[in-house]
Amino acid sequence: MKTRLLVLLSLLALFVSSSPLRAATVDGAKIHSTSTGQGTKTIVFVHGWTCDETSWSEQVPVLSKKYRVITIDLPGHGQSDQPTDGKFSMDLFAKAIEAVRAEASVDRVILAGHSMGGPVIYRYAQLYPEHTEALILVDAPLFKGSDARTFIDESLPRVTGQDGLKGREAMIRSMFSAATTPELQSRILKMMLSAPETTAGGAMNSMADPVVWDNHILQIPALAIFAATYGGNSLDVTKTYLPDLQFLNVPGTGHFLMMEKPDEFNQHVVAFVERQKS
Repeated sequence: MKTRLLVLLSLLALFVSSSPLRAATVDGAKIHSTSTGQGTKTIVFVHGWTCDETSWSEQVPVLSKKYRVITIDLPGHGQSDQPTDGKFSMDLFAKAIEAVRAEASVDRVILAGHSMGGPVIYRYAQLYPEHTEALILVDAPLFKGSDARTFIDESLPRVTGQDGLKGREAMIRSMFSAATTPELQSRILKMMLSAPETTAGGAMNSMADPVVWDNHILQIPALAIFAATYGGNSLDVTKTYLPDLQFLNVPGTGHFLMMEKPDEFNQHVVAFVERQKS
């Protein structure tokens, strides 16, 4: 009897420490997320364009030993519903994160965003500063509004329409590096090409939302962890938005650095999180 009770308690503990948060919705659309671990600090991981919460599979098992870790599928991505009105925006994505945070009953969170997830968490911090403890940008520079619009206008025709899938695949492959193993390439391609075209076009277009780039200077601790392939002057722009910004490169990586060199990436995250006051 005692042995059976211990087994049941162990199973219950496992269920509590890693379970989906099923109640979060935005305008009636279900937002899928998963909560793992416990701790005084909570990290919310936000994936990039046409990705999903599995982008963080190398982070969750390690970081959940010290913190509560929440991964989310943004609207139209992964297991989350499409927007009920069919419209994508940075505000919609930020509201999805807020719905998950509220459902999880967490007051303040550290947000990590990869690629498109960077503008998403930046917008979240604008809208919900009282719930934002710090930001981690993962190969996710912020842009001037005009630069974002130019990039989107050039990219959208390549990833939508009759040849959209081919264009998306070419764009995704351009993000790989020597560190992106064939197995990892296959996994990333399968994940990103599974997203419907409505998501690919709508989510990409949302990155040019002018309200996001309207000179919002946030006095909040921030860390930018960029790939070794990073170049350009957008880091200076990012610093204008986030003056309290620490910048790091991870040598020998491409765009998916958190998958390519997870141990080094996780160490940087832990070091930054530990510097934040509870």
